[in-house]
Amino acid sequence: MKWPKTTITIDKKESPAIAPQVISASRSTDIPAFYANWFIKRLKAGYIKWINPFNQRPQYISLTKVKAVVFWTKNPLPLIPYLTELDRRKISYYFQFTLNDYEKEKYEPRVPKLEDRINAFITLSKRIGKERVIWRFDPLLLTEEISIDKLLQRIKNVGDALRSYTSKLVFSFVDISSYSKVKRNLKHANVKYTEFDPRTMKQVGVKLANLSKQWNLVICTCGEKIDLSEYGIKHNKCVDDELLLRISNNDQELSDLFGRKKYFQKEMFDTPENIRKSIKDPGQREECGCVFSKDIGQYNTCPHLCVYCYANTSEKTVRKNMEKLTPNGDSIVS
Repeated sequence: MKWPKTTITIDKKESPAIAPQVISASRSTDIPAFYANWFIKRLKAGYIKWINPFNQRPQYISLTKVKAVVFWTKNPLPLIPYLTELDRRKISYYFQFTLNDYEKEKYEPRVPKLEDRINAFITLSKRIGKERVIWRFDPLLLTEEISIDKLLQRIKNVGDALRSYTSKLVFSFVDISSYSKVKRNLKHANVKYTEFDPRTMKQVGVKLANLSKQWNLVICTCGEKIDLSEYGIKHNKCVDDELLLRISNNDQELSDLFGRKKYFQKEMFDTPENIRKSIKDPGQREECGCVFSKDIGQYNTCPHLCVYCYANTSEKTVRKNMEKLTPNGDSIVS
């Protein structure tokens, strides 16, 4: 997928840019918690400068065509006062709200207290509606201190509080072997972890399926190979075209984007399966069900400092970036 190209004017000079219609904000850092004011300023300015993490080259992103935003957060409160600006611009949005309970172990050292996060979730849900606030318990992490039973009890405790304020729970199993940064960070934090295997994954699936019946919630996995459909657990689309269309009242531009517009299909009468493949985000893992979006976050800029995070190399690197941060700049990082 290639987004339409355009130009933006910076200091009276024109620069090439892309003009995406769907923004992810962000898998790489918590924009609502730490960069809410920056995000709104950039929205008003009409563009963002994004630094490619692999080659360090800047890319300009025009925001003039944005129709929808998917927010990822552990604390939406700083962004809530700005939601009226998105409403005014008729930009649709929903939240992937990660609300874990690793409070005792301090695996998420900079997030608010669990009680405060639950209250924030409820506040947001009452503000925008439960369909637009998706609860993530992500990732599931087993350690010497946290057994499967203890982990599931914590999920149940949080779910009992949130059941009336969301319609979906999304979870994933921590993937340590695939991410060297995660493995290094866990080792540095002296976390003695246990990897999940198919047997323990199915154990979790059975028990979560029972909880879903109590809560009347849809439960899905995020980016997992394992098939838990026998327990009623689906594979999720975290950037979800169907949800975006529902909450936008089938906005015509989004309908065209996710439908049969000619540059997304191979022939006039394409199959639903081929159309589904044509809108899958090619930048994500094969198991990921997300449709395409442009992520505007930057690695090594999230001060939550969660020990399992794949987006932070180290606390030292994050601190260094935060020292250079210019909140009025056009990029999160200098």
